[in-house]
Amino acid sequence: MMELRQIILDYKNKYQISNDELAKRLGVNKSTISRWLSGEVKSLQEDKMRRLSDLLGLDVETLLKGKMIQFHKPILGYVKAGYDLYGDENYLGEEEVTFEDSRKGDYFLRVMGESMEGAGIMDGDLVYIQQTRILNSGDIGVVLIGGEEATLKRVILKKDMMILEAANPLVENRYFSKEDIESLPVEIIGKAIYSKTEL
Repeated sequence: MMELRQIILDYKNKYQISNDELAKRLGVNKSTISRWLSGEVKSLQEDKMRRLSDLLGLDVETLLKGKMIQFHKPILGYVKAGYDLYGDENYLGEEEVTFEDSRKGDYFLRVMGESMEGAGIMDGDLVYIQQTRILNSGDIGVVLIGGEEATLKRVILKKDMMILEAANPLVENRYFSKEDIESLPVEIIGKAIYSKTEL
């Protein structure tokens, strides 16, 4: 069973918003949000429940009652754990995720190739992706090269360079200068949250 405070905290953390901003979005005062977050309030009036459900895009009442809600995210096509696969957004169905994971990521991609095996990401795995244009150096992300080629690599960010690092010694790393990044372009489009192997 989810607690109200946990539902609110998940939303605040995902969107990095203050209690003031959340109160504004829900049409309640700040002290109401504070009481929800303190755990004092366990249930909500119907109108507040409806507003919260609309804002979060899920049935809060069902969550609070401990009933299971199934969450799904789309599988949007293939990404190469290697190079030279042209990025082609191609709907391949949906994959079930937990409530917590539904807040962390946006879509799945199916991996083709073996260049990320050393990081535990195998050919055929599904990788859960958070849509973002910003990574910390060392994160595994999806990078779009020249607007067409999508690849999954560990992204090393240097002052004037981006290195796409494979996790397989048989696959070469690729190096892009600041000029390459701008002219090709080389764009970060997502961060890998986790991968899963389907049995």
